[in-house]
Amino acid sequence: MVRWVDRLGRNYEDVTSVIREFMTTGVTIRTVINDMTFDGGTSDPIQKAVRDAIIAFMAASAQSQAEVAKDAQTAGIQAARSNPKKYLGRKPSYDRVTFETILSLLNNEIGDSEISRQTGVSRQTVIRVKNDRAGSDALLRRWGM
Repeated sequence: MVRWVDRLGRNYEDVTSVIREFMTTGVTIRTVINDMTFDGGTSDPIQKAVRDAIIAFMAASAQSQAEVAKDAQTAGIQAARSNPKKYLGRKPSYDRVTFETILSLLNNEIGDSEISRQTGVSRQTVIRVKNDRAGSDALLRRWGM
């Protein structure tokens, strides 16, 4: 049972190939939203053609809907970014005190992993701060930290 066929893959090709693979191995697929059932049990060529056409339509519809949602999300982010007070980006995983501590430890040439252990932030965060100190500081200022 699946909510909708788009749950079976990332795009049209994934969905249709997964459904076909399931049907050839004897798995029956039932959608929750519209209570459709797909199985590989039929041998009638007309029924197979109709079934395959419905699957193709549903998979194409699911992919189209996903692309529209992704485009809308991208447009929303771009619109929010045009107003810096609205779009702050992801909240930093560190505060001003931790940032200053990281900078101090970096100036003392302590390794990234050790700084991570001492400050409680991830090693990747330490590396990001090390590689872009000004950007990290600007991010904290944007968030009022």
